[in-house]
Amino acid sequence: MTAGLVAWVMVVAIAAYACAGGTDYGAGFWDLMAGGADRGRRPRRLIDQAMAPVWEANNVWLIFVLVVMWTGFPTMFQAVFTAMWLPLALAAVGLVLRGAGFALRKPAHRLARRRIYGAMFAVSSLLTPFFLGAVLGGVASGRVQVGTRASADAWANPTSVLTGLLAVAATAFLGAVFLCSDARRFGAHDLVDYFRLRATIAFAAVVVLALIALPVTHDDARHVWDGLTGGTGLLLIAVAALCGAATVVLVRRRSYRWSRYTSVASVALTVGAWGFAQRPYLLPTTLTVTQAAGAAPAMRWLMIVTAIAIVLVGPALALLYRLDTRGELEELTDADTRAAPAPGDDV
Repeated sequence: MTAGLVAWVMVVAIAAYACAGGTDYGAGFWDLMAGGADRGRRPRRLIDQAMAPVWEANNVWLIFVLVVMWTGFPTMFQAVFTAMWLPLALAAVGLVLRGAGFALRKPAHRLARRRIYGAMFAVSSLLTPFFLGAVLGGVASGRVQVGTRASADAWANPTSVLTGLLAVAATAFLGAVFLCSDARRFGAHDLVDYFRLRATIAFAAVVVLALIALPVTHDDARHVWDGLTGGTGLLLIAVAALCGAATVVLVRRRSYRWSRYTSVASVALTVGAWGFAQRPYLLPTTLTVTQAAGAAPAMRWLMIVTAIAIVLVGPALALLYRLDTRGELEELTDADTRAAPAPGDDV
């Protein structure tokens, strides 16, 4: 019972990272597609303003997923990180370069350096979700088992490639939807239409990739396919599709507040559907949740720590996201940082 609860905690955390981190990755994707320095100046400026207050906080969800997997399901953790060390390492490098590029490009004074840092941020925003999606695809297709050695087939297979591309398209969809609202909030009314078009294009890409994935997963990931085409998995996928379509309608009607909720719901429900489809396995079809569970005391402490985090950290994150979406957060300026004396300075 405890192992099942911890597994669902991990699925919920993955969904939270897919939505929160995915929005940032999507913004980085559109940063990459914004064009040259002159053409892309205003979209990139909007992306900087929109991401600045929350981009670091969004990575908390990824850290939580890794802690739960490592502590609660060490056998799964070892199997995944052994078989998938290369795409996971590339994703980790992308995370580091992405953060460094975003943090350093704005204060850089030389155009050449800003371009280098901007390229680091934008390219990593494309590659990181792709590799993370490829890992999930390899797991879902049953290519990762206890004792599986690292190989290209574990993550460079049809299911992994399609899952990686779907991850990129979904993040682009989320990013464009949220940037529509941000553009209106910051008074960049011409960029509202700019990102409305891109949100529609990204959703179309998600639909096309999903249709391509249907026959591929039927042959290559049969257990997950069966879970997604029946029962709770099918219901969640259907609701997720409706939420995605509703998002496009709301964006076209300029109802940006509700479109954010429906876009997040579409991604979160898709992750939830994957969780239901994979039951009772963590590694289809060889390692169940019960078999992968760690020691009973560790599982109990994970539930206790999760409850404490919900009470202490949950409200703070909720307040952060609420203040950000309402436009009540502003990044520090040079004047703010100069006003704060360094330790040891005379006041």
